[in-house]
Amino acid sequence: MRNLFHRVIAVFFLMGMPAYANAAGQGKSGKIFRDCRDCPEMVVIPARSFAMGSPDSEAGHDDNESPVHRVSIATFALGKTEITRSQFAAFVEMTKYSAGGKCWTIEGGRFEERSGNWQEPGYAQDDNHPVACMNWNDAKAYAEWLSRKTGKNYRLPTEAEWEYAARGKTSTARYWGDNPDAACGYANAADKAAQARIRGATSWSVHGCADGFAYTAPVSSFKANAFGLYDMLGNVWEWTEDSYHDSYVGAPSDGSAWQGDGARHVLRGGSWNDSPRNVRAAMRYINKPALRFSSFGFRLARDLP
Repeated sequence: MRNLFHRVIAVFFLMGMPAYANAAGQGKSGKIFRDCRDCPEMVVIPARSFAMGSPDSEAGHDDNESPVHRVSIATFALGKTEITRSQFAAFVEMTKYSAGGKCWTIEGGRFEERSGNWQEPGYAQDDNHPVACMNWNDAKAYAEWLSRKTGKNYRLPTEAEWEYAARGKTSTARYWGDNPDAACGYANAADKAAQARIRGATSWSVHGCADGFAYTAPVSSFKANAFGLYDMLGNVWEWTEDSYHDSYVGAPSDGSAWQGDGARHVLRGGSWNDSPRNVRAAMRYINKPALRFSSFGFRLARDLP
């Protein structure tokens, strides 16, 4: 019987499918599961409370990251990686969804809106790179489609869920610590490689290292945080569910999305072209839900059970 079990496990790996590629045992902290063959891998994030925001003393701190406040997070699942081009392509093929024909892409070190979309973000990618040129509406449409496909509730993470997961059990500015120049082992951000290869980037404020990537990197190219999540900082900005508020005064303490007028939504995590100030767990960026940038992507959360 034991030999049969081992043979079954071996077959899973030979097929390129992890033995956990189903939803069994989803409630266990750290468990990795997938609801369908081409669904994103999800990681179970444990319930806990944490201090959200950043103190005035943190380098790069912005007033909209205050006040630091305690938030209780219920158990949920979060994508192990950002949604990839191949995953988004499957959605487009099935639904004929149009993700627009214009995107803010970089030229001469600066962003300009021009013709382009997730298939042509202004730089080369392969299927395992994070999908870019995504607006909030695109991310919501993908989540709704995946929910219909699986019968599970996929959605964008709330701001509080995102920050809790990104911190990975730490209270430092980044999940590897406070030193931005250690980024290249953990995140794809603006660095010496970007300065060397992107025209006009010599004036950028960069991390003092080189990770080998000027633009996006394949997902999981860097070390995961303590929750087993990859690229929570860097690669592409990630949309969250929340409307933007300019401080945490009155913010929910239960980890739910903070609703508002919906005119602007919050992105988190920084991207391939972002400076140390932006590549921090507490950093909050905002934009209109219809705008697409070649540094914008997303990852999904999923309710449990």
